[in-house]
Amino acid sequence: MNAIIDAAISHSRTVLGSLVLILVAGFVAFVDIPKEADPDVNIPIVYVSMHHEGISPEDAERLLVRPMEQELRGIEGVKEMRSKAYESGANVTLEFDAGFNADQALSDVREKVDLAKPELPSETDEPEVNEVNISLFPVLVVTLSGDVPERALLRLGRDLRDEIEGIMQVLEVKIAGDREELVEVIIDPVAIESYGLSPIDTVSSVASSNLLVAAGAQDTGKGRFAIKVPGLFESVGDIASMPVKIDGDSVITLGDIAEIRRGFKDPETFARVHGNRAIALEVSKRTGQNIIETVEQVRAVVESARAEWPEPMRQSIKVEYLQDKSDDIKLMLTDLQNNVLSAVVLVMVIVVAALGLRTAGLVGVAIPGSFLTAILILYIVGMTVNIVVLFSLILAVGMLVDGAIVVTEYADRKMIEGEHRRDAYALAAKRMSWPIIASTATTLVAFLPLVFWPGLVGEFMQFLPITLLMTLTASLAMALIFIPTLGAQMGKPGGAVDPDLMRELSGSSEFNTNKIAGVTGTYVRMLDATLKHPVKILAFALVILVGVQMSYAKFGKGVEFFPEVEPELAKLQVHARGNLSAWEKNDLMRVVEDRVLDVSGVRSVYTRVGLEGQSGEAEDIIGEITLEFEEWYLRRSADEILKETNERTKNIAGISVDRRKAEAGPPVGKAIQVELSSREPSILALATARLRAFMDQMSELQNIEDSRPLPGIDFEIVVDRGQAAKFGANIEGIGRAIQFATNGLKLGEYRPNDVDDEIDVRARYPERFRTLDQLEQLRIETGSGSVPISNFVSVTPRQKTGTLNRSDTRRVLSVKADVAEGVLVDDKVKIIQKWIAEANFDPRIIVQFKGEDEEQQQAQAFLTKAFGVALFLMALILVTQFNSFYSAFLILSAVIMSTIGVFIGLLITGQPFGIVMSGIGVIALAGIVVNNNIVLIDTFDRLKLESASIRDAILKTGAQRLRPVLLTTVTTILGLMPMVMGVNIDFVNRSVNIGAPSTQWWTQLSTAIVFGLAFATVLTLIVTPCALMLRGNLAAWRDQRRNARSSSAAA
Repeated sequence: MNAIIDAAISHSRTVLGSLVLILVAGFVAFVDIPKEADPDVNIPIVYVSMHHEGISPEDAERLLVRPMEQELRGIEGVKEMRSKAYESGANVTLEFDAGFNADQALSDVREKVDLAKPELPSETDEPEVNEVNISLFPVLVVTLSGDVPERALLRLGRDLRDEIEGIMQVLEVKIAGDREELVEVIIDPVAIESYGLSPIDTVSSVASSNLLVAAGAQDTGKGRFAIKVPGLFESVGDIASMPVKIDGDSVITLGDIAEIRRGFKDPETFARVHGNRAIALEVSKRTGQNIIETVEQVRAVVESARAEWPEPMRQSIKVEYLQDKSDDIKLMLTDLQNNVLSAVVLVMVIVVAALGLRTAGLVGVAIPGSFLTAILILYIVGMTVNIVVLFSLILAVGMLVDGAIVVTEYADRKMIEGEHRRDAYALAAKRMSWPIIASTATTLVAFLPLVFWPGLVGEFMQFLPITLLMTLTASLAMALIFIPTLGAQMGKPGGAVDPDLMRELSGSSEFNTNKIAGVTGTYVRMLDATLKHPVKILAFALVILVGVQMSYAKFGKGVEFFPEVEPELAKLQVHARGNLSAWEKNDLMRVVEDRVLDVSGVRSVYTRVGLEGQSGEAEDIIGEITLEFEEWYLRRSADEILKETNERTKNIAGISVDRRKAEAGPPVGKAIQVELSSREPSILALATARLRAFMDQMSELQNIEDSRPLPGIDFEIVVDRGQAAKFGANIEGIGRAIQFATNGLKLGEYRPNDVDDEIDVRARYPERFRTLDQLEQLRIETGSGSVPISNFVSVTPRQKTGTLNRSDTRRVLSVKADVAEGVLVDDKVKIIQKWIAEANFDPRIIVQFKGEDEEQQQAQAFLTKAFGVALFLMALILVTQFNSFYSAFLILSAVIMSTIGVFIGLLITGQPFGIVMSGIGVIALAGIVVNNNIVLIDTFDRLKLESASIRDAILKTGAQRLRPVLLTTVTTILGLMPMVMGVNIDFVNRSVNIGAPSTQWWTQLSTAIVFGLAFATVLTLIVTPCALMLRGNLAAWRDQRRNARSSSAAA
């Protein structure tokens, strides 16, 4: 290391040129690097969706889910396989271990799906394989609304979708409120009968005429000619002109017996903005792309297309941009950048006061140098800047100057003693290199295990250790290479240093505490007093450790998974039960919508009626209303706004409204999720009902839901096969006849020029014939003529089945709930767990807690292991440096003792212990706390060789290290203080905000470090010297006994 430092100082131009290059390249990288709010986490989920028009949930489970599960269960790395069968389709969701290879997983799933396809019914649509990640959630919603025909609005929406999807950064655009187009052939049963036609034979003849015939080519020797037989429908007119019966010279066409029109399928979803009918384009970005640039390009494309619309259309159609994440990101990034700047200013004020302006300037170089180096590396490896990265920089501010402070402070002392600045900085870098390397290494190994954090939370939080590892490694280079080189060129003794004190501390004569003045003198005299009673001091520290832990267990606020952050969005999920049509759902949603439209503090109200089949939400949700709030500093809290919406909607008959705030951090769904599974589906409903009844009695739970079958009616048409055979009828013919009275019988597709996808052609009866009463009056053609199906079928009402859920091939029911504001989830989970243990459920039922509790248990288990691994790695480094188990144990005991400060801080601030944030805080604290102790004990080991006694060496060590220890502690604490207090200082606009969402994320973590470090500093300055004194006393006692034995043996 000495050779490297000498080479750097002797080649100063090269080193300083490299520093300029790093600063310039880092600044360019910071401007260009993709920026986003939450980290771009790859959610380890792949799902396969299957659509089969009209299939029942039971048949979907048997014919779609089971064959697909059979193939997919063999895929490697699957953590859990969940399936859902519902009306008209099914899906199978595979959850992999986080950090999975997404490309490999998708490839494996597609391969297995191809193997399962032959097992699926022929009428089933092609299965779709989809990957889920956070980027799939919209970063912007573009809405089109106005008093124009639906077809015109959809045409504009689809054109815009195609143009937006042409942007490189955009992954996909979904249209909410869209309806599939359809060509309806409305057959007149009277006309059919009067012409003596059969509906099924009629439509079959039409289907056989809509064909592409590749007739080939002829080579006559005198030329080659392609032959084609045009047979595909190209317009509605082609369908209407299809002949269905010939009678002499008369031709009866389809248009004679049916009304043929191009329209839309029956609506399943509706979209509205501020109560007005609309269609919404939900724009999702590609992983790793810059949200701010993506949104700007989308807006530019929309405005460019809008400029080309005719003037009347521009006047009639209103274009709005909702849920714009780029605004949130700009605000949050600005807040955090201001916090970074505040931290830097506070740190530099202390450093300037302690070391003088020129020395502080050298220390200050470490901050932008380390920051921009870390940003440059993040940019090179393809990562993004997000709130976790920016907080990591705030956390690093106080730590990264520690090494620079220790080097410059030592160089200052040497220059005051008369050394030239070149020699002083070279000596300082060499003398302090191993303590700084060891202290930085211990900090790095504290964070290193966090890089391997498994699961979704780990994927989310891994940006913190990665950024800190890069920043602190860069700070090591700054402290030992760049700053000594700069100091050798321009350093001079700091103006804040007392030369007399420095000379007194450097002497090797007997140390006189009375000669030391000021703060250092007061500290040394207090330390001198405590060194007389080392055992009492250590015992007192141990009592405090145990007492504080017990006090928190009794009076503390318990534990929570993730801190609650003021959201920008909330959803109102409307539940209603019964056989509701899409129009009835729409009417109910309008009632709720009308009551919340004028709630203050809400910027936009976006309503979506109906949910997709593969949605993981409750089956009885008929729609969602998304509330986008005003900026946090312009409105009431989200809890107050949602409380008002609850008051306004609670007395609407027949519905219930769940209020769901946007989740901060990793998505885990509702706070409490209890899953009951069994291979015997019949025993689940009763157990679920008992659990639901118990949870309903818990007043602090809200938005409770379960997945039992909803009350409702399905009609089952039971065919007497023997009776049907007498009339020459079969199941296929009966089913086709019934389809005329429901969704219609599919004849084929055609693709007009003005659409992208094929349009279904479906034949069915007029609306007056599509009723339950008409079902039994349907007639089908058989060998015996036209026969009413009532001769061999019966229409029977039965309990509606609803959605069937499976997990790892077992049938599953679940109960979910949120908790009231201020209630800890962990407390309620323990109550439910205790009740389940005493409930005597059937042993064939497996009960599991999912969602937040599952993630909390995994996070707690990992962080406990990570803490142990970090302590072990630190011990290795310390034993290597000091070659002493006692010194290593002494330093590591300070880590354990520092937790006293963490719990004192939680008791003072009234905060719960956050499993994720406070847990990371304790691990981070371990890496920070050891630094001061390492430098302290390293100095003691050197001074005890020069001092008259162990006591003098300890006192001199304390006096020498007081200033750097306090400086490094105060800089770290001040760097985090804005986060602890929730204060955001905007230097550009000269404003101060308190309670910004960007600070709420990190308050727990910052509080843990600040209070823990403050307490650990007292330990370093008082308890550690007492422990050294105790070792010295024991060594002196052993020597005294050995000498006594030697004397007695000699006598």
